[in-house]
Amino acid sequence: MEINLIPKEEKFFDLFEAQAERICAVAKEFKDLLADWRLDSDKIEKISDMEHEADITTHEIMDKLNRTFITPFDREDIHELASKMDDVIDLTQGCASRMHRYRIASTPEDLRQMSDVLLRSTETVRKAVMGLRDLKKTRRILDYCIEINSLENVGDQMQEAAMGRLFAGERDPIEVIKWKEIYELVETAIDKCEDVANTIESIVVKHG
Repeated sequence: MEINLIPKEEKFFDLFEAQAERICAVAKEFKDLLADWRLDSDKIEKISDMEHEADITTHEIMDKLNRTFITPFDREDIHELASKMDDVIDLTQGCASRMHRYRIASTPEDLRQMSDVLLRSTETVRKAVMGLRDLKKTRRILDYCIEINSLENVGDQMQEAAMGRLFAGERDPIEVIKWKEIYELVETAIDKCEDVANTIESIVVKHG
């Protein structure tokens, strides 16, 4: 009987790709939630369930990292990639949860536009992560990372504009505090997509 003493490293790619697909799914659910916002929407619970699934996948990656002698790329990069991908989902779910807790009545166009940028960022993250199986195609992966960085800049600009309109038009300080937090959560989720891209760039530079 043949005994394989070295665990197959392909499992890392399977887990990363599953997480990348989940990031897109969560961002899509969030965008759809905002397009038809209701406090009793089943999408809020669905996003929460997906966040729990993402936590399980992150745990699997970390557990495999601890048990695997040979890894496809540097251990710190695997840890960083898993953590940042999980952050994107945590922040998106956190925003949906805050909106429900704050009993938000309706969603402004600014927030819906930011959710679109988040979705586009996660879709590009997914493409970049899928490219990690074949690091010979470094140019394509790096192009995806550049696109993610550009989307992060767009997200920053949208948040600034949204905050400007919020402070100019809202007189209730409690509402200002609520919406400031909501905008910041979405913008930070977009920022985390850029963090994922930066980690992928580091992997490509080291191993491409």
